[in-house]
Amino acid sequence: MRILVTGAAGFIGSHVVDRLLRRGDEVLGVDNFDPFYSPREKRLNLTRALACPGFEFIELDITDRLALAGALTTRRIDAIAHFAAKAGVRPSIQDPVSYARANVLGTQALLAEAEAHSIRRIVFASSSSVYGNSAAVPFRETDPAIRPVSPYAATKRAGELLCHTHQLLWGGSILCLRLFTVYGPRQRPDLAIRKFSALMTAGKSIQLFGDGSSGRDYTWIDDIVNGVVAALDRGERVRNEFEIVNLGGSRVTTLAQLVELLSQSLDLRPAIEHLPAQQGDVERTWADVSKARDLLGYSPAVPIEEGIAEFSEWFRHSLANPRTANYRG
Repeated sequence: MRILVTGAAGFIGSHVVDRLLRRGDEVLGVDNFDPFYSPREKRLNLTRALACPGFEFIELDITDRLALAGALTTRRIDAIAHFAAKAGVRPSIQDPVSYARANVLGTQALLAEAEAHSIRRIVFASSSSVYGNSAAVPFRETDPAIRPVSPYAATKRAGELLCHTHQLLWGGSILCLRLFTVYGPRQRPDLAIRKFSALMTAGKSIQLFGDGSSGRDYTWIDDIVNGVVAALDRGERVRNEFEIVNLGGSRVTTLAQLVELLSQSLDLRPAIEHLPAQQGDVERTWADVSKARDLLGYSPAVPIEEGIAEFSEWFRHSLANPRTANYRG
């Protein structure tokens, strides 16, 4: 296959690119290197891909329809894996307009170009944030997800609805994957696991919002990539469907438990500053992955204890070798 991966230089997108190239697919990667975090760090994410003859990269913003159309006009694309988005719950509260532009307008622009170029297989990266605080746990895809508690979550739900409308009008295969707190090598520096690791290693205190009882369904990056690739492959077999599918670890770890796991793995005991819970944060996430198991053969294999140990090993390497911090062989 020749697959377009948007957000190819990001944490998850770059891992998907590497997996697709390893198995022999050709990949067209696009990214606009949004300065939410270091563009240099994102470029390092593509170290292996750029050395592969099956990879082509174009720097562009998917909301620029002329640039996007120009990139697709002369290139055959069999499927799209759409990861380009502005991420982060709390920053979206401060800058909701840019989140709507990137996540809603960007998704619609991509869908319109997909139709213009007869691309019928699309995997859209959504988020567990769409469930908000009102959903029963574990979260199931049958929940209406109509009460998101942050602009970021609302834009991801809007993206799902745009995908649904697109598939209803034009057909094809569209799978929206609700990803649950992904972690692993190359994780964004603003996310809790990496942020806490950096603060602990620097001898600084870490801030815990709330009493530590809030929980997340942390999901190892390789498990997520397995699900993404399975969704792309399903689109080749099932040519006309729209599905929303959870991809998670199917286990809840509280914030207090996470800090303890990091403390043990890094052999550091952090000072903790407790602060009130923040707007936009959900109390817990927990994925029911039975649908993913049925449709995609998905089965999360890496428990949080093993994942944190492997993450910590990568993090130590990144401190000792900053030029290759985001390269994972």
